[in-house]
Amino acid sequence: MAERKRLPFDPVERAAQQWSQHHPETPRMRAVTSLMRVHQLVLTQLDELLRPLGLTFARYEVLVLLSFSRHGSLSLGKIGERLQVHATSVTSLVQRLDAAGLIERRPHPHDGRAVLAAITERGRRVLEQATQAVTDAGFGLTALSEEECDALSSLLRGPRAAAGDF
Repeated sequence: MAERKRLPFDPVERAAQQWSQHHPETPRMRAVTSLMRVHQLVLTQLDELLRPLGLTFARYEVLVLLSFSRHGSLSLGKIGERLQVHATSVTSLVQRLDAAGLIERRPHPHDGRAVLAAITERGRRVLEQATQAVTDAGFGLTALSEEECDALSSLLRGPRAAAGDF
């Protein structure tokens, strides 16, 4: 994987310094900017790892979700709900996974308007390879210890609950 060119300064701290000169809530601005920047950095790393398998992290998440479901299939609406992805994005993800032979679309047996996405055997094999790559990379968070990862998850639970995530 290509090494990122490092900036000669911390962009989040630079933004926070400038923000504080004009606006309140600097600690929250710094926190959300850090969170969003880490999200982009981790997503870029994971997408690069998964690219040789014909996946993005978003497609990987769909395969994981389907593999965890009782019958290996879910409606597109459920996929969107569980992954918090807009219906248009789910359709695009499912089309790409279907074209690659990793899932197949089926009519819903109880709802004529709905479509099910079902993981294929090929999808399960690719998922196994992808999971090995992602876990070997520590999900992009090798700079954090397991205890720090647990603490981060715990810390983010409050905002997730407050936003109605669960």
